Amino acid sequence: MTRGHLLVTGFGPFPGMPRNPSEQLARQVGRIGRHGIAGFPVRTLILRTAYAAIPEMLEPALAERPAAVLMIGVAGRAERVRVEARAVNRASRLFPDASGRMPATLHLDGDGPAQRRAPIAGRALVALRRHGVTAIPSVNAGRYLCNASYFRALAETCPVLFLHIPPPIPGWRRRSGPAIGRRDPSAALPRAVAKVGRLMLVASRRKNPA
Repeated sequence: MTRGHLLVTGFGPFPGMPRNPSEQLARQVGRIGRHGIAGFPVRTLILRTAYAAIPEMLEPALAERPAAVLMIGVAGRAERVRVEARAVNRASRLFPDASGRMPATLHLDGDGPAQRRAPIAGRALVALRRHGVTAIPSVNAGRYLCNASYFRALAETCPVLFLHIPPPIPGWRRRSGPAIGRRDPSAALPRAVAKVGRLMLVASRRKNPA
């Protein structure tokens, strides 16, 4: 019998992004996994884009001991899916969150390391490309809620990964070929992301066999 579940997170709206595509993608992955992925149930959590959501929403979800955590956010200037290899122990006070608040300090965790890395990022990048997504590696998850939530989740012992997706823009049209980028919102993207979830769950099972 397997233990735990796949936790898939997205974000709600924030200033400049009244409709957050990460919420839609997270829910699509949840629907794909409604009967389970790799024998694990799938749970979807849409976080408020507010620093208070980390202790109020994310930490209770992590306390349920998921087998893997797959996080999705939108990057305003991205043109490709970005696989984030790390989160840093830094925040910015340049941009308020959706509630109009700033982080209390420039360090997310006064006792934490300078960065936390995601060992599974390289394999996830390969998996996305194999399933038709023109993903790229990244070591800069920003200084906003994406980085803050990722840094917190990476403190867990289970596989954790953050994917940044491009924002929607007017005039999207299908292109020939399998590539999925800024102008190709193919239905293959949710399925490819679900495959990444499967990869993470298999890694979790191997690390912690039932």
